[in-house]
Amino acid sequence: MFNSYLLDSAAEPSAPPTAAPVHAHLAALVAQARARGPIAVAVAYPCDVASIEAAHAAAQAGLIEPVLVGPRGRIEAAAAKAGVSIAGYVLQDTCDDPNVAATRAAQLCRDGQAAALMKGALHSDELLGAAVRRDAGLRSGRRASHVFVMDVPGLARPLLMTDCVVNIAPALMDKRDIAQNAIDLAVALGIEVPRVAILSAVETVNPAIPGTIDAAALCKMADRGQIRGGLVDGPLAFDNAISLASARNKGIVSQVAGRPDVLLMPSLEAGNMIYKELVYLAGAECAGLVLGMRVPIVLTSRSDSVASRVASCALAVLMSCESAPGRLASMEQAA
Repeated sequence: MFNSYLLDSAAEPSAPPTAAPVHAHLAALVAQARARGPIAVAVAYPCDVASIEAAHAAAQAGLIEPVLVGPRGRIEAAAAKAGVSIAGYVLQDTCDDPNVAATRAAQLCRDGQAAALMKGALHSDELLGAAVRRDAGLRSGRRASHVFVMDVPGLARPLLMTDCVVNIAPALMDKRDIAQNAIDLAVALGIEVPRVAILSAVETVNPAIPGTIDAAALCKMADRGQIRGGLVDGPLAFDNAISLASARNKGIVSQVAGRPDVLLMPSLEAGNMIYKELVYLAGAECAGLVLGMRVPIVLTSRSDSVASRVASCALAVLMSCESAPGRLASMEQAA
């Protein structure tokens, strides 16, 4: 299980914490999920080498039992090109239309034949469009949102970031659901009481910056039980959200500042830039899921490494274990 590895607010560290091995957090996540046993995952339109390699690698890691959904000929050709045998996998043959494959994959999840949905060689909006249709039966009472788990070299804990992929300009009630989805994932990873930092450009409420008003409202919503299971604080600028020294220099007294488990972004534009900066400048690796649905959705990018896709499948395993009827009922009641 993950631990937060957070500094005590009353103790000043005498030396920087020992750097964790590169991407050790994602490796621990995969091991944690493997211990739960594999789940059936509907892979929509896996018609290229990257999709087949990712599904095969996750299966080899003991995480998933792939259900390949799409045109048999193209799937078999992609597997041959990848040098991967798919003889042991279930294959649901469809016509050569990614939208049809996505719809069928969503149906498998709705009917209980798969516990998670995974993107293949199709656009994200094609997969999400099939999943969020009312007749697909996968919607809950919450807004769907994406959560990254970032493994940043030198950072002694995993860092969750949301929403950097799905919600472009979330309104206040959207952010409530985004925060709750991230808290649920953090708890599934073993973080008992996740600390959620609501990011903005500044750490004070300023009516000229609407995100700071939302941050203040979200904090009060957490106080009133509209967001449950975590500690929520904001607005916080990135520096004092991440750095305990920066928070102290600003005179910020907070249980979250300088020690977050979750960074809640003001917009997709801000979040997308931050996560890509961590990946391309800091050597971070990431795994991610779409949550808030009745099943987790592995929404990978063509630029993701196989390791990242496998770790995303591990997240799906951990979240699917949390998808009991009682949790789904609570999601609907929270709407």
